[in-house]
Amino acid sequence: MPEHPIPDPAGFPWRREVRSPEETFALGSAAAPLLRGGEILLLWGPLGAGKTLFVQGLARGLGIGDEVVSPTFTLANRYRGEPVLHHLDFYRIGPRDDLHDIGIDAILDDAAAGTAVVVAEWPEPLLPQLDERLELLVLPGSGPDDRIWHLRGRPDVPAAWRDWLTGGEERC
Repeated sequence: MPEHPIPDPAGFPWRREVRSPEETFALGSAAAPLLRGGEILLLWGPLGAGKTLFVQGLARGLGIGDEVVSPTFTLANRYRGEPVLHHLDFYRIGPRDDLHDIGIDAILDDAAAGTAVVVAEWPEPLLPQLDERLELLVLPGSGPDDRIWHLRGRPDVPAAWRDWLTGGEERC
């Protein structure tokens, strides 16, 4: 299995703690109104941290009624909505593996056209193909169900996304 480094949380200027899986789901759902199509969201964090649960909330907020499941073995799941949601998982992909075989070019073209949102778990293999992106890092908090969500962006984080995560508070 490929090695999966997790970024240093110090490089993520905004953060928020949630206290339950339900709050993680709600956080994803609350992000949906910010999506217009064209966004690339990268999700970092250890196994079991809540990345897929966040995507399930995001899909629900986008009005997608399909069951959202982890694409660990399929690598890419597409959900019809406005915008389309491409859910990717590169856990089984190494840094030298060819992403073209899973149709990454068409997926990124959909996003560039503004007709889709791309959400990628374990996104390191995708980084060389991206200029603009929002990155979320989720790490365990102090309690068993607590999670700390961290946010950064390339080239920056839009104010609406900062407000979504922090509730309008300044940097943590």
